[in-house]
Amino acid sequence: MALNTYIDHTLLKANATVEDIKKLCAEAKEHHFYAVCVNSYYVGLAESELMHTDVNIAAVIGFPLGATITKAKIYEAQQCIDEGANEIDMVLNIGLLKSGYYKIVEEEIKAIKKAIGKHVLKVIFENCYLTDEEKKIACQLSLNAGADFIKTSTGFGTGGATIDDVQLMKNEVKNAIQIKASGGIRDAETAKQYIDLGVSRIGTSSGITIVTSK
Repeated sequence: MALNTYIDHTLLKANATVEDIKKLCAEAKEHHFYAVCVNSYYVGLAESELMHTDVNIAAVIGFPLGATITKAKIYEAQQCIDEGANEIDMVLNIGLLKSGYYKIVEEEIKAIKKAIGKHVLKVIFENCYLTDEEKKIACQLSLNAGADFIKTSTGFGTGGATIDDVQLMKNEVKNAIQIKASGGIRDAETAKQYIDLGVSRIGTSSGITIVTSK
């Protein structure tokens, strides 16, 4: 199992410096990770650092709360694509989902997917704040809206990925949409557990540890 091909090498901390982002990109090139995952401001920097490589760029939008207005999320997503991002990881509007405003949540996902076209859209649920029923609803809304991935967590909530959550998501969507497990995955054994469940991507800041400890 080539674990490096599953990894979105991630750095989203508020205090990440330009040099930190450059280091992230250098590590991604060295270990042939699938992608780097950065905040939207650093997409242009990542693109310049990763030019002429096969490492993709994923940008988070509406991050980490999901409560940004839809027009702002759409603009942020479009700007990221224009600057070189291949993938967009959006945080859905958690409060609206919990309020039962399902149509608005679905329409927002659909609008962002339309704005980025052929590029990959991942929808971050932040499962630590959702009931099991809300997680199932989020799965269906993401499917209906044409998203490419559903994702467990931002890594900034009260909890990250769990085996139970990924099993629930997989049972709900089967093979109709891909799953990204993110948040708290720090070793090869745990990464392999998620991959065995059917996860297509691992979001982690511990990618080097994962691929060098296997």
